[in-house]
Amino acid sequence: QVQLVESGGRSVQAGGSLRLSCAASGLSFRKYALGWFRQAPGKEREFVTAISRGGAGTTYADSVKGRFSVSRDNVKNTASLEMNSLRPEDTAVYYCAAGSDWGPTSRYDYWGQGTQVTVSS
Repeated sequence: QVQLVESGGRSVQAGGSLRLSCAASGLSFRKYALGWFRQAPGKEREFVTAISRGGAGTTYADSVKGRFSVSRDNVKNTASLEMNSLRPEDTAVYYCAAGSDWGPTSRYDYWGQGTQVTVSS
């Protein structure tokens, strides 16, 4: 059974930092690209960032470029999302997802349950 479990979400002040983690099990982790998505209340889910299977390739949404950083550890089967200079508009439930390719429109086959990030002004 494939599981992706996000953690690390909490409430922070604007300008603060958070590190989200995604722990994977039940799949050949290194064979999957990983993406992070978020969904704010009343809004559609949106792409945040993605990382290639080996970790050498990354891509970011313009809204987070320069503030967020994605990484992965194919030994520990984990992925991380480092978020800096957080803004109230970053408030959302953040999801990690595993798929065959990395990118905003790639197909992601497995999804986590999400972790809540709340940024207050």
